[in-house]
Amino acid sequence: MADALRTLYGTLMVLSGVASVCGNLLLLLVLLLNKELRTDTLGLTLSFSISDLALGLSTIPFGAYNSLVQPSCCPSEGAFCQGSGFIFVLLQTSSIHSLTWATVDKFTEICFALSYGTIWTARRSRVVLVLIWLFCLVNAALPLLGFGSYIYSESRFLCCPSFTPENKCFVVLWMLVGIVVPILTMCSLYGYIVYVARKQARRGTFMCNDLHCYYVPANNYLRSSIVMVTTSVCLLVCWLPFISVCLYETFSGQQSPAVTSALSAWLVLTSAALNPWITCMTQIRYRAAVRRSVGRFIQMCLCPGMPLVSRPQSFTLHLDTTNRISTTTTTTAATHPPSSPKTPTPP
Repeated sequence: MADALRTLYGTLMVLSGVASVCGNLLLLLVLLLNKELRTDTLGLTLSFSISDLALGLSTIPFGAYNSLVQPSCCPSEGAFCQGSGFIFVLLQTSSIHSLTWATVDKFTEICFALSYGTIWTARRSRVVLVLIWLFCLVNAALPLLGFGSYIYSESRFLCCPSFTPENKCFVVLWMLVGIVVPILTMCSLYGYIVYVARKQARRGTFMCNDLHCYYVPANNYLRSSIVMVTTSVCLLVCWLPFISVCLYETFSGQQSPAVTSALSAWLVLTSAALNPWITCMTQIRYRAAVRRSVGRFIQMCLCPGMPLVSRPQSFTLHLDTTNRISTTTTTTAATHPPSSPKTPTPP
């Protein structure tokens, strides 16, 4: 059973590592090739994408190697294990906090559309990014300074914090401030956005750009709600087992079953593989950029001499506008009446 568990765990970790590296490289490539995605808050997206990519290149292969080749690994007191545990905590914390602030950015853009430009400036975005990484560095360095400790977990095949009663202060601090609070913040913001989407879907609104106004069907809002609910569910599924197992081991002083520990560790590392795909799935402008980039790549491969064809600007404006669910859309509709007499009036 132990050999079968190690083989299954190693195989799942290899798959997660490949998905994490491919997904985050795709996201970074899309951001590089599409200038319209480079906003003042681009650093937040780059932060969690680079953190997840680093997890896919360091921690996930380390766990796969230990489970398939060398289950005993290295002594917990060694510099290699201590550094590996430091990287694990640093990257996981920076990823979840950067993703949380990216969600705050999205929430502000949707619910405070008229004042979004004054709330999120490039300078404030840089300050938030510096504070995130400063907090993550201090938090990950605490076990190296004696507040907590890093050990090699034989059930997780990773160097991670020691989840024992002696280290419960550090475990509670990391879990509460570093993990639980950001996850609850993201789920709460997504929940409010879903509430706004359902409210707008019931009454219907007009959306306007520089060219014209048009009626937004209720299905647009409902689809956005489904995507955000799915995002919250994926986030909870990946993190809740790991949080529960770690807190149980910390306060009970007993080791959880090997299968439970291994599965929870794999799920939490799999979040690094899901984050880039969720980002591209939840935002229309990212999906459109991915389609354009893939189309350009296919066109370059099949027809190297043919010039690239870009989509019209009106299509881009339509995609960007329909991606926003704003509580101020009725005000916008009043100041920009529909340009066509055939457009139905809002209920």
